[in-house]
Amino acid sequence: MQQNFNNQDDSMFWLYAVVSVILVSLISLIGILTLAMKKSSLKKITLILVSFAVGGLFGDAFIHLLPEAFEKLGTGLLTSLYVVFGILIFFVLEKFLRWRHCHITDENHIHPIVTMNLVGDAIHNFIDGLLIGASYIVSIPIGITTTLAIVLHEIPQEIGDFGILIHGGLTQKRALLFNFLSAVTAIVGTIIALVVSVEGFAIALLPVAAGGFLYIAGSDLIPELQHNVNLKTSFIQFISILLGIGIMSLLLLVG
Repeated sequence: MQQNFNNQDDSMFWLYAVVSVILVSLISLIGILTLAMKKSSLKKITLILVSFAVGGLFGDAFIHLLPEAFEKLGTGLLTSLYVVFGILIFFVLEKFLRWRHCHITDENHIHPIVTMNLVGDAIHNFIDGLLIGASYIVSIPIGITTTLAIVLHEIPQEIGDFGILIHGGLTQKRALLFNFLSAVTAIVGTIIALVVSVEGFAIALLPVAAGGFLYIAGSDLIPELQHNVNLKTSFIQFISILLGIGIMSLLLLVG
C-alpha cells in the first residue's frame, strides 16, 4: 500500500515536489538551442515551429485537457461553459491588446499573440504545478510519475511556444526570458498545492485553459499559416501540425 501524506516526512515530499517543478520549469529554456542559429535560418523554421504549436495546442486541448475536465467535472453544461469562458477571456484579451497597441503589421511591433500565448502558457504551467504538488501529497511515487508525464508533455509544447514568441516579434533572448517567466507559475502552483488542498481549483482551470488554447490555435496561428500557399511549405506545415497532435497522442501511453 502506498504511503499517504500523513505518514510521509514533510521535508521529503517538499524536497521532491520543489525539485520536480523546478526541473519542469527549466524545460522552458529549450529554445536556447536556437541561439547559435542565423536569423535567416531561424526565420525558415519559425513557421514550422508555429505549425507544430498548432498541433500541440489542439492536441493538448482535445486529447488531454478536455477529456480530463469532462471526466472530473462531468459532461454537463458547466464544463462546456468553462471552455466557452476560456475562449471569451482570450477574445477580450486580444481585443484589449489590439486596441492598446499599434497595428500588428508593424514589423517592429510585439504582436498580441505573444502576450496571449504567455498568459495561456502561464495558466497551463500553474495547473501543472498544482498537479505536481497534489500528486506528491498522495505519495512520492505518484508524484514522480506525474512529473515524468508533465516533462514529456512540456518538451513539445515549449518548442512550439518558443516558435510563437519569435514569430510574434520577440528576439531569441527575450523569448527565452519571457517563456521562462511564464514557466515559473508552475512553482507557484506547486507551493500552493503543498500548503493548501487546491485540487478542485486545478480541475476547474482545465477547461478554461483548453478554451484559451483552442482560441490561440484557431484564431491566431492557423491564419498566419494560411499566408503562404506554396505547395511544399503547406505540406511541411500540415505534417508539423500532425506531428504536434501525434506527440500529444503518444503521451497518453505514459499518462
